[in-house]
Amino acid sequence: PFTHPRKKCRTMATQEKKKECVQVFGKKKTAIAVAHCTRGSGMIRINGQPLELVQPELLRLKVQEPVLLLGASRFEGVDIRIKVKGGGYTAQIYAIRQAISKALVAWYQKYVEETTKRDIKRTLIDYDRTLLVADPRRAEPKKFGGHGARARTQKSFR
Repeated sequence: PFTHPRKKCRTMATQEKKKECVQVFGKKKTAIAVAHCTRGSGMIRINGQPLELVQPELLRLKVQEPVLLLGASRFEGVDIRIKVKGGGYTAQIYAIRQAISKALVAWYQKYVEETTKRDIKRTLIDYDRTLLVADPRRAEPKKFGGHGARARTQKSFR
């Protein structure tokens, strides 16, 4: 089949200059955060907004934990864009912090050195394991004959 010569050149040009990027995800309950990490100036954005404008305010510190733990110097050379959906406020916050941590570890493994990556990983796991490892717990579905998953309606024998 005939292909247009200009289109061919355009696709070849995009293949030649492949962008350095890492894509990882963080999960908590039904919330999923996908982090896209590229070379940049240390910008972290969540659904298009900067990290400092995360709502609710009380959980903002939770999102900033990986940055505060490792120091801003580790994040200087990378831009992290995060899209998050599903779950509630808290689950989304926990998914975001996990995505940020995993993105930095993956970036250091792929484009920087292995020893630095090991140090970052050790620091994060020593502080909180859920920064790198997903929590497998899920809500158990409700069954009939009671108010919840395990609770049954009371019965008296009189």
